[in-house]
Amino acid sequence: MSSSSSDKVRASHILIKHQGSRRKASWKDPEGRIISNTTRDDAVSQLKTFREDIVSGKSKFEDVASRYSDCSSAKRGGDLGSFGRNQMQKPFEEATYALKVGEISDIVDTDSGVHIIMRTC
Repeated sequence: MSSSSSDKVRASHILIKHQGSRRKASWKDPEGRIISNTTRDDAVSQLKTFREDIVSGKSKFEDVASRYSDCSSAKRGGDLGSFGRNQMQKPFEEATYALKVGEISDIVDTDSGVHIIMRTC
């Protein structure tokens, strides 16, 4: 399969880091104190609540991302911009490509932590 620009997707995400994350620090927890005390289960339950609030219309994806995401993309409402295949960790890439535009993924596990992903393009 050739990799043309039409193969690119655009997505936003919310990342919650936990004890098993590769890098246990983030813009909102530079020392990693909270992350080091967050279990994967805690991170997943936070994300599930965020997802329910977003899907029900109670919260906006961008607002939740900018307030709670452990990724530096939080300052852009979780927007990661466009990317093609083999640019992201495999589980993240596969989940994003499987979504339709506007859809929000279930929990996705990567070395970075747990995510929910919204495909935007």
